[in-house]
Amino acid sequence: MKLTEQQWRERLSDEEYRVCREKGTERPFSGDLLHENADGMYVCKCCGSELFSSDTKFDAGCGWPSFFAEYADNVAYHTDTSHGMIRTEITCKHCGCHLGHVFDDGPEPTGQRFCVNSVSVSFKQKNS
Repeated sequence: MKLTEQQWRERLSDEEYRVCREKGTERPFSGDLLHENADGMYVCKCCGSELFSSDTKFDAGCGWPSFFAEYADNVAYHTDTSHGMIRTEITCKHCGCHLGHVFDDGPEPTGQRFCVNSVSVSFKQKNS
């Protein structure tokens, strides 16, 4: 999905644009989806691609929604050397939306913690 920066600005709120397109970070413990516990799918805010299943969500205590696995290989990985650190940035593989970062301190079975900004995703509740 390719849009101009102006089209992204028109489509997203100021905060969504700052995080999703400019690689910002929402304040910890401020995201609407941090405490979401329903069954469903977390999808990209920008293009709607399925990114994380609620089955892989866990409380990491870090202040952002956390998952131990991605869904259907829809996440891309990039080296991030900003802020004097070396981290692995995660983005939507389909539109490049900045999601957050992945760390190697998560639970089994993967040992990974996908730390995701709430404003980068939308939640689609599973139909009962």
